[in-house]
Amino acid sequence: MNAITDIKNNLDFKAAAVRLKKVVIKTPLQLNENLSRKYKCNVYLKREDLQVVRSYKIRGAYNLMKSLPEEQLQKGVVCASAGNHAQGFAYSCKKLNIHGVVFMPIITPKQKINQTKMFGDDKIEIRLIGDNYDECAAAAKEFTVTHLMTFVPPFDDFRIIEGQATVGVEILEELDSINYLFLPVGGGGLASGIGSYFKTYSPKTKIIGTEPEGAPSMYNAFKAGKPVTLDVIDTFVDGASVKRTGELTFKICKEVLDDLRLVPEGKICTNILKLYSQDAIVAEPAGVLSISVLDDFAEEIKGKTIVCVISGGNNDIDRMQEIKERSLQYEGLKHYFLIRFAQRPGALKEFVNNVLGPNDDITRFEYIQKHNKETGPALVGIELKKKKDYDALLINLKKSHIHYTELSKDDDMFGYVV
Repeated sequence: MNAITDIKNNLDFKAAAVRLKKVVIKTPLQLNENLSRKYKCNVYLKREDLQVVRSYKIRGAYNLMKSLPEEQLQKGVVCASAGNHAQGFAYSCKKLNIHGVVFMPIITPKQKINQTKMFGDDKIEIRLIGDNYDECAAAAKEFTVTHLMTFVPPFDDFRIIEGQATVGVEILEELDSINYLFLPVGGGGLASGIGSYFKTYSPKTKIIGTEPEGAPSMYNAFKAGKPVTLDVIDTFVDGASVKRTGELTFKICKEVLDDLRLVPEGKICTNILKLYSQDAIVAEPAGVLSISVLDDFAEEIKGKTIVCVISGGNNDIDRMQEIKERSLQYEGLKHYFLIRFAQRPGALKEFVNNVLGPNDDITRFEYIQKHNKETGPALVGIELKKKKDYDALLINLKKSHIHYTELSKDDDMFGYVV
């Protein structure tokens, strides 16, 4: 049975929409003036960040649970998640009045634990197990089997995919002629669902998947012809960072995606800040994946009608400094150096006067004087006003005969020191 046959036989989009009608919010599909002006086309944003749990994940979780036989449902349900899936799961347990157990890694931030507790209230219990998602998920599945409960996966299940597809149902209820659809991809549940629905009811729409550069699980699966497990991933885009995509979602995405692109985490951060400052939209990293790839298609989409799915808005305010930092580095405006200063009075003053440009700013300076040494190392973080000022900075360093090493974000030392 191929993926297309699977879709036709196993996905009932309309039934899922009926199940979810009184549970989820029909989120707005908004024309974004700033993006439309920039790309000379009509850019609509599907605002799943305004969903009841601030992400689309409730759709799949509730649809699966509501599809279970009552006898099975009353035995309870289990999930493993430290993010949006846990919150959608918890809300669904509360709505259906059933017992749920949420497994989370021990390192899960308190904010996410508290949000999950709030949505599930007295219908859920949270168990903190393992140092990462994989250990946590293994414990959750073992618990499920032992207690004869039902495991609710984050993406690799027809009923989860079917629920996520209702985002597509809502989009086509409002717009019937869409040239391009841009979707975030993590495990592949959302892309499989919306992609399947569009290929059925809007086959001329080009569907573009977007995945974080630091967690290219679907991208690598496409290259290998099968799901592969990544040894290491950057979990910054937590809503779309998985080590291994689903078996089912891989097959479906392979059929329904017309293209799949990777987006640098730094560019994602830049777009989080732009969306907030220009449109007052608070999006999580995975939520801006779809708009972060528009530059790649700038010429193709001119004059077209496109939709970008903003998949979630669960962005912890404590992360904003890291988001700004990553954005500045990506834009070429923030650089770190190990500089060996001469250990004599006035060395720092000469550096400031002779090396830094009029708009350059020292944002970090760490120095310990070494006795009986001619020079002492300092960690210096410099923020530029314009990217082109970087070349002048390097020229001034050489002119002043200053010994330095620039730290690259790809080096182990960068992660340790910065």
